[in-house]
Amino acid sequence: MNIDKNAVGFIDDAQLLADEAKYSSFGDTVHYVDPPKIFRHGEGSYMFDTAGTPFLDLQMWYSAVNFGYGNKRLNDALKKQIDVLPQVASQYLHQTRIELAKTIALDAKKKFGLDGRVHFNVGGAQAIEDSLKLVRNASNGKSLMFAFEGGYHGRTLGASSITSSYRYRRRFGHFGERAMFLPFPYPFRRPKGMTAEEYSDSCVRQFERLFETEYNGVWDPKTGQCEYAAFYVEPIQGTGGYVLPPMGFFKGLKKVLDKYGILMVSDEIQMGFWRTGKLWSIENFGVTPDIVVFGKALTNGLNPLSGLWAREELINPTLFPPGSTHSTFNSNPLGTSLGLEVIKMGYELDYETTVPKKGAHFLEGLRELQKKHKEIGDVDGLGLALRAEICTEDGFTPNKTLLDKMVDIGLAGDLEHNGKKIGLVLDVGGWYKNVITFAPSLDITHEEIDLAMSLLDQLLTKAKKG
Repeated sequence: MNIDKNAVGFIDDAQLLADEAKYSSFGDTVHYVDPPKIFRHGEGSYMFDTAGTPFLDLQMWYSAVNFGYGNKRLNDALKKQIDVLPQVASQYLHQTRIELAKTIALDAKKKFGLDGRVHFNVGGAQAIEDSLKLVRNASNGKSLMFAFEGGYHGRTLGASSITSSYRYRRRFGHFGERAMFLPFPYPFRRPKGMTAEEYSDSCVRQFERLFETEYNGVWDPKTGQCEYAAFYVEPIQGTGGYVLPPMGFFKGLKKVLDKYGILMVSDEIQMGFWRTGKLWSIENFGVTPDIVVFGKALTNGLNPLSGLWAREELINPTLFPPGSTHSTFNSNPLGTSLGLEVIKMGYELDYETTVPKKGAHFLEGLRELQKKHKEIGDVDGLGLALRAEICTEDGFTPNKTLLDKMVDIGLAGDLEHNGKKIGLVLDVGGWYKNVITFAPSLDITHEEIDLAMSLLDQLLTKAKKG
């Protein structure tokens, strides 16, 4: 598309980058390429730069824009709400706040068989903070949590304490309530001689061993109490590289948690809203969480709104009374009207059927690419949450350098399709920062998936040539 550079208020890229370098904090963003990329427009699965070059986006704002850029139905819902009730103080009620809470709670009742309530906030990390308060309150003030190696739950102080990466905590003092981090079954990098399922079972056994005696450190058998209140899980690790555990893993883990009275908190911030083919990714694993935390795609990236669902015993007004945790902008009408429309649309368009089909097509394409490029060490996925692990020629040793080159080439916009320039937007994740984490629009077409494979082929070929 053509970008109108004569439009009132248009500022060219060079001036914007100079102003950003001088006036913006670098602490609130990450510059993955130099110079940073500036985009001007988004439509469907594409973003467009100042030159009007299309970029096929295969990460959709870290899975926040699940339903595509410029989704007319959702944009119209936002515009309609602006003219009706754009904002209202959060101590007052409005219709879509109540409707959205009811919709999520009834959905959970149908799936999990539990009564529960919904609590809103404005961002994923803030919802994690709320869940920590909820857990502490329900456990008489216990402040220690279990979490996974490779897990990511946000960068606020509380969320950082349950996120395994030390680099997010290093400069901000000692975290005395840092979680105990347990191994997450990473099938591609499992110990030699084990099947993926055996490795998964061994991770559960390693966790359960903590409760064998009082000297294992977390359990008092005389009182039947654990020092830790909850286990924070991502059913599929997000920033950790879209690692998909064996399907029986969470059933084994949940048995241990239930046996010792430990809550399971499912972080659905990145994997929720049909990314895996289910409203909540934990549904794929046949277990019932105590708390579900959500955000990102709830509003398709159009408004900051997040929240949590918790079972009634944890969140009823007697136990968790008014003002227990609060935000001025929580449950804002623009966000809740969008969230309600997202859930209605998701069921009406039957993403539970379409996403797995598109995901299978995408995964098949990645496996074909893997046959052509031995540097693709692993491909895997569930629904439209997919991964490709970039390695050296041995197909196993992490190759961050090659993937960094791929990202740079993709954002340069110099790939070709039908004789025209095109770019590719990728996200980098993984324990070794060598994994492409694919989170395309759930409305991506089969033709766009085929185009993605063609562009990835070009990208790898160019990057390997140096």
